[in-house]
Amino acid sequence: MTSGLRKGLTSYGDAGFSLFLRKAFIKAMGYSDDALERPIVGITNTYSDYNPCHGNVPQIIEAAKRGVMLSGAMPFVFPTISIAESFAHPTSMYLRNLMAMDTEEMIRAQPMDSVIVIGGCDKTLPAQVMAAISADLPTVVIPVGPMVVGHHKGEVLGACTDCRRLWAKYRAGEMDDSEIEAVNGRLAPSVGTCMVMGTASTMACMIEAMGLSLPMSATIPAPHAERFRLAEASGKVAAEMAKAKGPKPSEVLTPASFKNAQVVLQAIGGSTNGLIHLTAMAHRSPHRLDLEAFDQIGREVPVLVDLKPSGEHYMEHFHHAGGVPKLLAQLGDLVDLDARTISGQTLRDVVANAEDVPGQDAIRSRDNPIKKEGGLAVLHGNLAPRGAVIKQSAASPKLLKHTGRAVVFESVEDMTLRVDDPDLDVSADDVLVLRNAGPKGAPGMPEAGYLPIPKKLARGGTKDMVRISDARMSGTAFGTIVLHITPESAVGGPLALVKNGDMISLDVAKRSIELLVDAAELERRRAALKPTAAPEEARRGYAWLFNETIMQADEGCDFDFMQRTGKTETS
Repeated sequence: MTSGLRKGLTSYGDAGFSLFLRKAFIKAMGYSDDALERPIVGITNTYSDYNPCHGNVPQIIEAAKRGVMLSGAMPFVFPTISIAESFAHPTSMYLRNLMAMDTEEMIRAQPMDSVIVIGGCDKTLPAQVMAAISADLPTVVIPVGPMVVGHHKGEVLGACTDCRRLWAKYRAGEMDDSEIEAVNGRLAPSVGTCMVMGTASTMACMIEAMGLSLPMSATIPAPHAERFRLAEASGKVAAEMAKAKGPKPSEVLTPASFKNAQVVLQAIGGSTNGLIHLTAMAHRSPHRLDLEAFDQIGREVPVLVDLKPSGEHYMEHFHHAGGVPKLLAQLGDLVDLDARTISGQTLRDVVANAEDVPGQDAIRSRDNPIKKEGGLAVLHGNLAPRGAVIKQSAASPKLLKHTGRAVVFESVEDMTLRVDDPDLDVSADDVLVLRNAGPKGAPGMPEAGYLPIPKKLARGGTKDMVRISDARMSGTAFGTIVLHITPESAVGGPLALVKNGDMISLDVAKRSIELLVDAAELERRRAALKPTAAPEEARRGYAWLFNETIMQADEGCDFDFMQRTGKTETS
């Protein structure tokens, strides 16, 4: 088996000449023959001036390279797409699959014996793991880590749960222009990902629980020296994996690994996006996720991590309480501790080394949970035949069973134009409905599901309403919000049939979301439904590819041609 510089030779019709030419050109970088004879560890570079989440990537790369070289291998850094959540138009989810394809093909195209993927901002880690599973090269994941907390007038702040909470206060007239501007400079006091249990933190925790990153990788704050020491240790592991040619993702990721990730997702009160991304990752492997099985896990697994938006603390508190290893210890027999990790340890070994921190209250015990059930619940009904999801741990308890009148917005643009109209016919007991915001309809399934409370209601004291959509929402968000309604309205899902004034019933305990309109009337509406035309920009290029091949939320929103085919098994 070839390794190092001899892997994947460029096709010139003469293998000897291909290697000769490759060495001649790489020596222009100053490498010696000794360096070029060593196993190669590829390292992704996702740094970008547009991506403050990844502001520490250059330092992480240097530390990882140091670890690789200390262990006798040779690091080669290569760039990939970088996606920053608030700088991606129309939405970062629109670009996740493109990044996954880019990363996979660069891993395949260039000679490397193992690869380190460095990422954090929401869609980056799922894209990188999707790529790693498909390329199936020994892989080490290094998350960039969360920001440290901010402060304002004696209050601890965290992006972006507090971004949303304080912006809602500003919309309600409870905060003036000068104060919201001051808050704006204090919400993100360092580089790194959001320091609440948003999507980035959720993915980092699940990936650590799946054994693809080293212990404590998910929680070390981005600016801390410990983050760079972990990167060095990760480089050493990647070098050993390059020499041993394993373990590969296919050897680490078992049904138990995927189930452990689902348990952790529920126990941390994680992002609803985590379910989509985990499903997409599974679709790149022989494994599949079952939504009903995931919901059953949620009925059995309590929320143990006391972090916003479901609790009170922030990621650095979770870290200092013992991080994911301590959480796994508290979960006990709810996780499979015999699952292996990239380092050769099992999770049982990881748990045995978990730090015991007396007096910490960020990680609860099973007999003193934050919530008795898991963070996420899967709903079904005539509005969501293939499912929908709600973060019940961050919802208003009084709204978890609610029937209200539909107030329908046809699109994100329509909602933006009308939601604050003083003449909008809406009350606090109504159900706000957003459609044409799914994977195909938006396109890209934006995080628009966190519909703002209409300003006239917000100024009257309304803090939450039932809101439903085929969109996503940020993992940092909160409220009684039903998301990922599948099939989406743009492909003829029942959400397309809802009219203003229809009654909608939500019952989270019964896992139901129902449109209270008789079947005959729904059939009449369906017969009159006009197909959604593809947008003008979807006639060429990536937009065409996305529109033609994007899958639904319950399938992970991957491209249909990218999922693994052949024998599969449900996790």
